[in-house]
Amino acid sequence: MLNNASDLMARQSVRATFKLSVEFIETLSLLATHFGIKQKSLFDLLLEDTQSLQDMARLKQFGHAVKKSRIQKTFVISRKSLLTLEALSKELSVSRDDLVESAIQRLLPILLKERQQQKHREDALFKIKVQFDQSLEFLDEIEQIVGSDDPIYNFLKTAIGSYRSAFSDMENVVEKGKRIAGLSLEKF
Repeated sequence: MLNNASDLMARQSVRATFKLSVEFIETLSLLATHFGIKQKSLFDLLLEDTQSLQDMARLKQFGHAVKKSRIQKTFVISRKSLLTLEALSKELSVSRDDLVESAIQRLLPILLKERQQQKHREDALFKIKVQFDQSLEFLDEIEQIVGSDDPIYNFLKTAIGSYRSAFSDMENVVEKGKRIAGLSLEKF
């Protein structure tokens, strides 16, 4: 809840540049798109739990780890998130980039769950397609029995038209989820 001007200032958008691995950048982008939220909001959620970030940073040996190939990327984040990140970086003697990647790693369980759900969706869509194809054959049979001008045929045709529209929407959901299923997790 906003209580004063400083609360508004903390939510102000700023640009921050990080060097992150491609996998982490893709993960952030994909999950933000998949769940229909802005990357800024996702950053805020990841960075507001400072205790988790501190715990993760203490468990990792960032200085001794083999550095991954990283690219520079600028993100829009809130001023509060940037200040939190900078304070944690100084306090823990860890780079901002490493802290951001640690924060993004916290999305791994969500990503794994979504990948499993995607598999279920693909299985379900296959079964739905079989039924949809059968409904089209059934519509042809009814047309042969009563004719294309009969109200029974037209009611069924309307119902199958709705089915077709819903099926198309389902295909779009599954297609959208394929990006998550194809994301490489080896470097996490």
